[in-house]
Amino acid sequence: MSDLPGITITGVSGRMGRMLVQTVAASGKARIAGAVERAGHDWIGRDLGEALGGAPMGVIVTADPLEAFAVSQAVIDFTAPVATLGFAKLAAQARAVHVIGTTGFEAEEIAALEPASRHSVQIRAGNMSLGVNLLTLLTKKVAQALDADWDVEIVEAHHNRKVDAPSGTALMLGEAAAEGRGISLSENRESGRDGITGARKHGAIGFSSIRGGDIVGEHDVIFAGMGERIVLRHVATDRAIFARGALKAALWGLDQKPGQYDMIDVLGL
Repeated sequence: MSDLPGITITGVSGRMGRMLVQTVAASGKARIAGAVERAGHDWIGRDLGEALGGAPMGVIVTADPLEAFAVSQAVIDFTAPVATLGFAKLAAQARAVHVIGTTGFEAEEIAALEPASRHSVQIRAGNMSLGVNLLTLLTKKVAQALDADWDVEIVEAHHNRKVDAPSGTALMLGEAAAEGRGISLSENRESGRDGITGARKHGAIGFSSIRGGDIVGEHDVIFAGMGERIVLRHVATDRAIFARGALKAALWGLDQKPGQYDMIDVLGL
């Protein structure tokens, strides 16, 4: 068996799952040790490589995540909040690094992830790209420099199959703006405006979501003042940037103590 660290990918048949398989397999830094899909999926019991339409990889797709986690040093997880909560507990049992790219969490679900991090490294980010994490830092810095007379609006665009809104990245940017201003995002958030909404609340952080076509991900943070605007923007054109970031996080996590981390930690920013 290779000395390279083994990584299990959950939701392996999805768009991110397939991209992660390709990225890890081509990296020369890690190997695919496990592949997980939901019970009843037609990939269950098949060789992963053959299920992807290529040569055999020697990895059988399973519906038993613990079986896969037990032979892995890390798990990369871009699934759904309920599934991720279950995977977190199993990753803790296996003492595997758990990289979480899942979005759409409620506050109580995020809190429920914490117990598992006492036994395993848990790295969660609304976006795994270097560019977006730099944008997060810039957003916080600009918010620190400008007072509440500058309205903050975050506009995000994604493909037509994305199920959560605002995106995890948009919320990450909103948290950065709120932190820069020393306020709570949950108490100062405006989204989904429709109809006669009344004037914009002073100091609020607004969100708008666009869904269409095959847009990978676009995020604008708009600081709108009287007579001028500052716009910070990130455009993703290739989903591979998220896979590369997730792999970087998994490898970084191998040398860390149990706890909760994010991509700012991984990138040393």
